[in-house]
Amino acid sequence: MRPPLLRQRAVLGEGPDAAVPAHYGAPLREQRRLLDSRSVVDLGQLELLEVRGVDARSWLTTITSQDFTGSSVAAGASMAVLSPQGRVEHLASAVLLAEDSVLLILDSGCRAGLRRYLEMMRFAARVELIDRDDLRVLGAVAPAHEVLAGHATALELPAPVAVWSDGWPQVAPGGVAYGPDPEDPVGAVLTVVDAQAVQALPWREEHLAGMLAWEALRIADHRARAAREVDERTIPHELDLLRTTVHTTKGCYRGQETVAKVLNLGQPPRRLVMLHLDGSQDVPVAPGGQVRLGGADGKVVGTVSSAAMHADLGPIALAVVKRAVPLDAPLAVAVPEPGADDGEARAWLDAAQEPIVLPRDHGERPATARL
Repeated sequence: MRPPLLRQRAVLGEGPDAAVPAHYGAPLREQRRLLDSRSVVDLGQLELLEVRGVDARSWLTTITSQDFTGSSVAAGASMAVLSPQGRVEHLASAVLLAEDSVLLILDSGCRAGLRRYLEMMRFAARVELIDRDDLRVLGAVAPAHEVLAGHATALELPAPVAVWSDGWPQVAPGGVAYGPDPEDPVGAVLTVVDAQAVQALPWREEHLAGMLAWEALRIADHRARAAREVDERTIPHELDLLRTTVHTTKGCYRGQETVAKVLNLGQPPRRLVMLHLDGSQDVPVAPGGQVRLGGADGKVVGTVSSAAMHADLGPIALAVVKRAVPLDAPLAVAVPEPGADDGEARAWLDAAQEPIVLPRDHGERPATARL
């Protein structure tokens, strides 16, 4: 496990972010600095895997949901690996390092599973898989070296190995949006640097923001995360992943039949939604909390996947709820009792929906001849 870039006043996170600081004592001030491009986030928990070889781009195009064949060097993209039934098994951010090299950036704990799948699918492809533990990721709303170079106490980063951004929420070539754009999106830029060199720099508190700030911006941008929003039932349409991650017009890939059927004929069984939570009770919501329709006594219709305090929007969350939940229905979110194994709630918070995934209008069906 890599140590944090700065330990002074650092409060480590939980779950997939346990290895990096959640904050440095002032989460909302850190969020403001992050929004103003005056801080970066230590994303040392992210894992990197390089796919190198003359077949790297064509091979990844064949076995993933993304088309890498026409991309230029240094371009960023998002990709998924789907099951034969179209469920999301792996998510990654990808950067083309060279004509024969693609760097994959994965959420904490996700590299081993993707590597096993790629090894199984390699066959005669001229590629090799390399764990890049010599690299580290920094997050910001602009390239990290630009953010820190323009800081009042400037910090000179080593030349970046790669800079990733996929343009979210813009719809990528071959993509389809399943709902409206978020209001005032700020985006996300991942800068990949040499781990040892960046660890040795004289970091100060004002250079950094914690994961609480990063997660608040991600939630407000409606961007799903592998370690939070994806479960064993997830199909891409439920999380608006067709926007940038799933190419709908390229050649055949595993799970494409489900992607096409739901896109052209059906609706996803669940949908991602952003929740604006009642902040008057001053109790934090955590991932895993039940979402109920109409109030605390209503029917369970979903689960909170991510939650944060936003500097402008207040308490917000992402949740995956059943498709049948009306788009304007009031919801209630559980605040679990600490240590309760049965998920018993100690409080319920009212929640208003901001839809992310909407029902798709397929138009009028053609008339069917009667026999």
